[in-house]
Amino acid sequence: MRQRIYIDTSIVGGFFDEEFEDATKMLFNRLEKEEIIFVISDLLEIELIEAPVRVRELLNT
Repeated sequence: MRQRIYIDTSIVGGFFDEEFEDATKMLFNRLEKEEIIFVISDLLEIELIEAPVRVRELLNT
């Protein structure tokens, strides 16, 4: 059973933040390898509406 990890806006935005990018990219790499499953809230989806395009598209890849 894959581990389910709840993420919020700071995780998605951290992917592009120099301070947090290493750890965040490792987390997204685990997602791509299907080692984990991201759990997101309706609030995250709403917050991403006004985020930059690259941030919005990150979860759609």
